[in-house]
Amino acid sequence: MTTAASTQPSPAPDIYSPDVYAAAPPHALFTELRRTQPVFWQDMPGEPGYWAVLKHADVEYVAQHPELFSAERGGVVLEDLDETRLNALRGTLLAMDPPRHRAYRKPLVTSFTARVVGGMEDRIRRITREILARVPADGHVEFVHDVTSGLPTRVIGELMGLPPEDWAYVHRLAERNTGGQDPEVRGTGPDDGPGASSAEMAAYAIGFAARRRADAPRADLTTLILESEFDGKPMTDLQFGMFFVQLVTAGNDTTKTMLSAGLHALLTHPEQFAALRADPSLAPGAVEEILRWANPLHYFRRTARRDVELRGARIKAGDKVAMYYTSANRDEDVFADPQAFDIARRPNPHLSFGFGEHFCLGVHIARLEGRVFFEELLAAFPDIEATGEPVRLRSNLNNALTRLPVRLGRA
Repeated sequence: MTTAASTQPSPAPDIYSPDVYAAAPPHALFTELRRTQPVFWQDMPGEPGYWAVLKHADVEYVAQHPELFSAERGGVVLEDLDETRLNALRGTLLAMDPPRHRAYRKPLVTSFTARVVGGMEDRIRRITREILARVPADGHVEFVHDVTSGLPTRVIGELMGLPPEDWAYVHRLAERNTGGQDPEVRGTGPDDGPGASSAEMAAYAIGFAARRRADAPRADLTTLILESEFDGKPMTDLQFGMFFVQLVTAGNDTTKTMLSAGLHALLTHPEQFAALRADPSLAPGAVEEILRWANPLHYFRRTARRDVELRGARIKAGDKVAMYYTSANRDEDVFADPQAFDIARRPNPHLSFGFGEHFCLGVHIARLEGRVFFEELLAAFPDIEATGEPVRLRSNLNNALTRLPVRLGRA
């Protein structure tokens, strides 16, 4: 006999709610959906839902066809923004479509080439050693903020020529920019509403640009931006403010996420950690596997420009479309044993830096920071152990830890 309870329909899968990601990304659900509904319709509370694109090849397809899928029309997050916030977002490379995106990216490319960034290695190694030297004698640290935050904060601060006394303030704003769904990070005061930290950072940057225009030029990224033409004309201070928000937030928070998630991955895979200790030349591959296995961002959004069919899903003009890197990076059609963490994985075509037009401008800096950081961390501390449970950011966008208690043991 069938009971009443057994006839109740199963709840629909949910990959939207930030609470779904609170303990860990829903990899089992993504695996099932890749098999059964690889372009999956997800409802959202209070506004239209979206198409979740879950397969590696399909994420690449969406990313490399901006004529079909726009970053500019609706922005890059799933939630529909008010016009003020959307216009501010459109002032960043993240939410520009070609040809405007190419015009704004071109003046910066030479500053981010592998050759130029390679010249920063000694500086990054020096900064890393200074940070690690400050670890207390007993070795007990909250790794996310006591250790990993310092490296990207100083690197982006030096690149932009920011006053050192402002670095910590700018980093706190960057954390709030990416932690808006987590009340512990965002804050719950009257001035902590949506977009408040981005507006505060933009206001800081506008004032910074005005001061820098009055100073003699310096050999840094701020001078390059202020003296370059973008799409045929120089940036205004307001445009610089919006541009600054993306560059500094990406340079700060995603690198911190990569480094802390990387140590957590190694600690939970001791055989991989031992292999890296035994052969430090594996560090570049370890960084790539960290980026695949614990990618800093779950997704970015596009908006369909016209009707498109993708794996049988009929996407209509105006529909939201989300490229899920967290799913694509574990696609069975691309990665052997995709749920395994393997620092020797070859090849490793993960999509954590994006694909196509919006491939990450700072890719070489991120890879260099990751390699140097883990080389120096393992050289300085032969004994590293977790001393408590990690705490994850409540977010459906950012795949980050907010706390990671560890003990770093010196020889």
